[in-house]
Amino acid sequence: MRRILLSLCVALVVSTAQAHTAMPTLVLVSFEEQRSGTVAVKIDVDLTLLLGSPERYYELATEPQDEQREEVRRLVPQLLEALQLRIGEAPLALSLQAFSVARATRAEFLDSSTSKLSTFKFAGTLPPVPGPLKLIVPIGADVAYPIAYTVQIPAAHLSVTRWLDGGMHMSEPFQWAGKVPAGKVAPTTGNTRAAASFSPDSMPWWKQLALYLRLGLQHIIPEGTDHILFVLGLFFLGISWAKLLSQTTVFTVAHATTLFLSTYGVFSLPAKYVEPTIAISIAVIALENVFRPKLGPGRLAIVFGFGLVHGLGFASSLSEIPFPKHDFLIALLGFNLGVDFGQLLVIAAAFLAVGWFRNKPWFRRRIAIPCSLAIAATGICWAIARVIRYTVS
Repeated sequence: MRRILLSLCVALVVSTAQAHTAMPTLVLVSFEEQRSGTVAVKIDVDLTLLLGSPERYYELATEPQDEQREEVRRLVPQLLEALQLRIGEAPLALSLQAFSVARATRAEFLDSSTSKLSTFKFAGTLPPVPGPLKLIVPIGADVAYPIAYTVQIPAAHLSVTRWLDGGMHMSEPFQWAGKVPAGKVAPTTGNTRAAASFSPDSMPWWKQLALYLRLGLQHIIPEGTDHILFVLGLFFLGISWAKLLSQTTVFTVAHATTLFLSTYGVFSLPAKYVEPTIAISIAVIALENVFRPKLGPGRLAIVFGFGLVHGLGFASSLSEIPFPKHDFLIALLGFNLGVDFGQLLVIAAAFLAVGWFRNKPWFRRRIAIPCSLAIAATGICWAIARVIRYTVS
């Protein structure tokens, strides 16, 4: 029984790394003049789920242009099936105009902490009978949540963005008829990208709180394997509530501090320094469990220092999603609460797996040390891989 539990624990800590990311799927619908009867649609999406694996995504990105074009044409119907735009009850007829597949190294495609969005541009024909526009995402659709869905009418200077988060499968209907000036040519501005970007201020504060709480939880479970291993490193120092509470509190204060400062633009570091340091922090904490298993000021100082770095990692992963301007502190609080809840779930799962044996004389020798060594080995491998990736890229 002990061997089975130990095997499960080791398998957990050496599972394949998936660093944090929160880059949404972006859907932009831009209406031109009403009399022309046309609409432009742009979709920015990570194709990993549609293609089945990051390796297949990398193969697509590196294929010769002709083969890539054929593959994309076969992929487009699946994409439009996953992201269904409808006017009334009729599907919006879309034809592909242009596309660009994400460009990155193979290591970056395998690392979910990097943004790998491919862009698809479509032209659509409006039906003769205008109806409300809505986006439908069928249950089980192979697209990543959250989805930032923007409707833009440049001629009316109107841009509305809505979230579709996990569990949401249809947007609110948008009544576009009458808002598009008939016969008026939409002005071209240099701020199209900004207008199309996600604006969380379109949501009420309580929805922002809930959404960023879920994003914080998602950054730990299932996407934050590096943070999961760090928390497990804190766990295996000694399974007592005093030790766990003191370490996790210090870690939470530290990462919340740098997340706040970085999000406000006060302080930040490039990912090429942050990501390897996070991996090193995992190894250091785990090795301390083996060679210096004591909770004291030195251990807490190390946890606090590495917590500061982890906060920069959270901020880096959120750089593609803006926080709201009006309810910034609420969104930041929600995100941190989500992170903390995720950490508690990790600790609870570890406690259920091996905590029953914490008072056994063989616990440290048979469980704590082997698991800590497995965590340390994983952290060292990640650190080397990340240094190499950032050096050659």
